[in-house]
Amino acid sequence: MVVRQDHSLRGWGWTPDTASWVEPTACALLLLKNVPEQFRPAEAKNRIRLGDAMLADRVCPGGGWNAGNPLVYGEPGIPRVGPTVWALLALSDQKDCAANVESLDWLERDYEDIQGPGSAAIANLCLRVYGRPTAPIEPRLRALYLNNQFLRNIPVIAWASLAAGAVADWLRLSTRAKGES
Repeated sequence: MVVRQDHSLRGWGWTPDTASWVEPTACALLLLKNVPEQFRPAEAKNRIRLGDAMLADRVCPGGGWNAGNPLVYGEPGIPRVGPTVWALLALSDQKDCAANVESLDWLERDYEDIQGPGSAAIANLCLRVYGRPTAPIEPRLRALYLNNQFLRNIPVIAWASLAAGAVADWLRLSTRAKGES
């Protein structure tokens, strides 16, 4: 077996008419799940179901996600922080799912070793969304800033700023009842 995944499960690609990938699928799901049901496109319910199933299909053995290949040539994929965080946030309305718990455990184990400020910030946000204990992120971001001066990277600044504050409502999918607008 070259890869282990169900290609019938379509998520979203980085560009139109391309393969499904974990991060754009997770971002699209976050958007769709945050749009009140009455304002969603007619096909949204099915697309959410397919996107959720695609992410569940792409989880790496042992937890976590990478770009989209959980197993290649019989070798387990190596999870990465970014795809894992986005997948977990998109699936946070399914907190008790075994793949989510296993992936959260992986993220929590690797959290202290994360060296990138953007990855540390989004990992912190994700762990907080799931109610996992984390130390305040500000001292860590300061140390990372002193090491690599990340203020030239706008997305990293944005994620660091979000992580330094309260968790935004749009990240807390699980606080909404299913189908609630």
